[in-house]
Amino acid sequence: MSAADVHNLSFYKKTRRGGIVKVVRELYLRDSIPCGSRACSLCPGDDSARTLDDLASNSSLSGYVVFDTNVILKNIDLIEDPAVSNAIILQTVLSEVRHRSLPIFKRLKDLVSQKRKFFLFMNEFCKKTYSLQIEKESPNDFKDRLIRSATKYYQSHLPDVKTTLITNDVANREKAEKEKIAVKSLKEFVDDWHPDLVDKLSFENSNLLSGSAPIYDDHQPLSKLKSGVKSGRLFQGSFQASRYNPFEGHVFLEDKQVFIHGKLHVNRACQDDVVAIEMLPESEWKSFYETTIDDDDEEKSDQSKTEKKRLIDDDDDSFKGPKSKKKKKSQQPKGDVAPCAKVVGIIKRTWRPLCGALEQSVVKTGVSHLFKPADSRFPKVRIETRQYQALLGNRIIVVIDAWPKDSKYPFGHYTRNLGKIGVKATENEVLLLEHDVPHQPFSDNVLSCLPELPWIISAEERESRLDLTGYDICSVDPPGCTDIDDALHCRPIGDGLYEVGVHIADVSHFIRPGTAIDEEAKNRCTSVYLSDRRIDMVPTLLSSNLCSLREGVERFAFSVIWHLDADANIKHTKCTKSIIKSRRAFTYGEAQLMIDDDKQQSDLAQGLRMLNSMAKKLKARRLEQGALLLASPEIRFHVDSETHDPIEVKRKELMETNSLVEEFMLLANITTARITYDNFNECACLRRHPAPPPSNFGNLIKAAKMKGLDIKANSAKELADSFTEISSRNLGKLDILLRIIATRCMMQAVYFASSFVPEPDFVHYGLATPIYTHFTSPIRRYADIMVHRLLAFVIGADVSFPSMLDPKHIQNICNTINYRHRMAQYASRASVALHTELYFRSRREIRDAHVLMVRRNALIVLVMHYGLEAPMYFPKELGSAVVFDENEPSVSVNGHKFLMLDEIEVEVSVDRTDEQHPKILLQLISPIVEGLSPDDADTRKQKLAESKK
Repeated sequence: MSAADVHNLSFYKKTRRGGIVKVVRELYLRDSIPCGSRACSLCPGDDSARTLDDLASNSSLSGYVVFDTNVILKNIDLIEDPAVSNAIILQTVLSEVRHRSLPIFKRLKDLVSQKRKFFLFMNEFCKKTYSLQIEKESPNDFKDRLIRSATKYYQSHLPDVKTTLITNDVANREKAEKEKIAVKSLKEFVDDWHPDLVDKLSFENSNLLSGSAPIYDDHQPLSKLKSGVKSGRLFQGSFQASRYNPFEGHVFLEDKQVFIHGKLHVNRACQDDVVAIEMLPESEWKSFYETTIDDDDEEKSDQSKTEKKRLIDDDDDSFKGPKSKKKKKSQQPKGDVAPCAKVVGIIKRTWRPLCGALEQSVVKTGVSHLFKPADSRFPKVRIETRQYQALLGNRIIVVIDAWPKDSKYPFGHYTRNLGKIGVKATENEVLLLEHDVPHQPFSDNVLSCLPELPWIISAEERESRLDLTGYDICSVDPPGCTDIDDALHCRPIGDGLYEVGVHIADVSHFIRPGTAIDEEAKNRCTSVYLSDRRIDMVPTLLSSNLCSLREGVERFAFSVIWHLDADANIKHTKCTKSIIKSRRAFTYGEAQLMIDDDKQQSDLAQGLRMLNSMAKKLKARRLEQGALLLASPEIRFHVDSETHDPIEVKRKELMETNSLVEEFMLLANITTARITYDNFNECACLRRHPAPPPSNFGNLIKAAKMKGLDIKANSAKELADSFTEISSRNLGKLDILLRIIATRCMMQAVYFASSFVPEPDFVHYGLATPIYTHFTSPIRRYADIMVHRLLAFVIGADVSFPSMLDPKHIQNICNTINYRHRMAQYASRASVALHTELYFRSRREIRDAHVLMVRRNALIVLVMHYGLEAPMYFPKELGSAVVFDENEPSVSVNGHKFLMLDEIEVEVSVDRTDEQHPKILLQLISPIVEGLSPDDADTRKQKLAESKK
């Protein structure tokens, strides 16, 4: 080992109690820190540690580059391109990136560790590049000086290899030039060495500069926003854009839903941004139904105008900013109105990579083009690309860089080409990327954590578990299910009591805390179910084999066992680790047949019948307490075995056995929630469903009233009773439609650490239970694994570990799980939408449909047969023939009035007018309305009737 100098570093640190302590640390500086270059003969180390090319002997290659922190933070997409190599990543830069953006830090670490030509130079441990901060020198200037010092070291250490500092900071470049350091801006670097990567430059390096009159109001500074929120003048929340229009949306506050209408009031906020809003006076509040939706015909780019006009998007005379707004007389709106506000500042941007396609441009040889995201909640993005012809007709990824107040659209840059539009593989990749679903193959590190086959239960493991292999245990699942994570049993035990057991796959036995497989499961958080496949949270060996409670094989389980009377009242509860051997893996249909067939009198059949009887009583008890039975239009696609294209659509059918399984899983979840919380009331992982604000039910109450029905929604019990009354009237589809609308009124259920929420707020609104968690699906949900671990510690079946009892750590994981769970739901819905579009590419069908909502310029229509919800736009040519009334609400088109829940007939097809953005097209077939129905609506309907005969 070479000699090292020891430096004592001291600094002062504030304690939790407000005191000041002096911290002294020793820093070891070495003169043997390797430079990582194959051209170097001075530094120690073998060739495997030298990742930078020997450029001294190869003049055809460019030199080494040192990126500063801001270049990496704003251009990581470009830096990740395989064309960029021989880059020196300084310890100073890596530390600052970690401090400012953990996601980018992880991507940068991957570049250094993936055997790319990126070398991490520990400049703060090297004698020749180390320096102390000078008095009155700002931290930023100090770090810039360390970066320049390291670049200068490489220039002197390797004089035959050109080393260039890449920075966009003008002051830093000037200082570097004075110190005789080779320096370039990132654009100069790309232009000189990698001109093919110019499209990946972020906004600050591009020519997309505006400079026109402001369109939007300035965002208030963060300090002013925080003081405004603290004083109550402003309110903070997450902006949720309309699924049909990125310039309409809402912000949920604690007690109400506040709507944001129009571009000027949205003020450059994007989906999921944390914003500060200012309430508008009541005279400016609007009805929820006044919201318009984007029909995609608005604001087509006019690229025949001057470059300046194209860049600032000022080709729409109806949208010139605040100066062009016409003053309206202040008046109280008629009808029901909802609280409205405007965005005055952005507290936190949550811009993410967007998948989508370029729009057709008039000037195809230009470099400025509009990109339309696949996620309609985001606005179009202006990008600069010289690959327009090559990218047209492809799905691409774009990152938003900035949104100046004088540009109608945000500016961004292109990062990646995913493939041709319409190809199923491409569209599936878009779907997964759009919803941030981790879907890469499991790494070798993860797979190395799996047990070897054949897997054998040891004598010690048998001794530590309750042996239930002699019990008549069975599972009941959908057809084709391979990840069977729950099973049940029921047997009489005398005195009118029954032993009922719920047995859950013991996934936590195979996934130990802190291992690579645990970290991967924690990152994925949930399995994702798409129309044509499943993306597992854990490797297939566990999900479909060792943890799947398959028929006829021994498996580890975590069992909850009750003693119940015939009315399903609990007399005794026990939780234990067990070994089970399932007698039968039923489908829902098979189990239902066994229950209904009186000739079947085996112990298994009688156990199923008793479980079914108890489940009905459990369900009735829940409903009496106010539990809700809502609905969603769930469908299943049958796909071609070779092409994997959808060839048939079927709606999901529910049987008594669905409810049988559901009731006992709910009971197990409630039981384990209570046990874990009673024993560890600070770190239990629970799940709550907040009560929706009353304003959420306006749409539902009005829809019911139009059909002569009365819905009350001041509490879950009132809402449940209302639906019970409606169901008693045998209204068929109308009952289902109202329940579907009620589902849209609900808040999102979330996981949380018990110490972060007051106990009265633990309540699960939809299930009408004061406490709840998830225990029953650990194969596909990480939250269940967390609950298993804590429960195992409670019953003495396993040991604890520090993070399991750390409430803050639990809450951080819960936040991640909530996000992944929400994205998985959206991905599943998007997969249904994709397969629906693929299904209708080669067919047209006329189907019954219902009007879910009315808007000023469209009807939102539900085609229940396909679970398809889509807008049906009014042609703009209709003009004054469209009359909207927010009081009912209703919209009249050429004299025909449409109300919510009206039954209509529509023809469903795919509109491929714009090949870049194919979409579902709905055309009104019945009733026939002039200007809205196709001219040959009668003929189309007649042909359909004849084809059915």
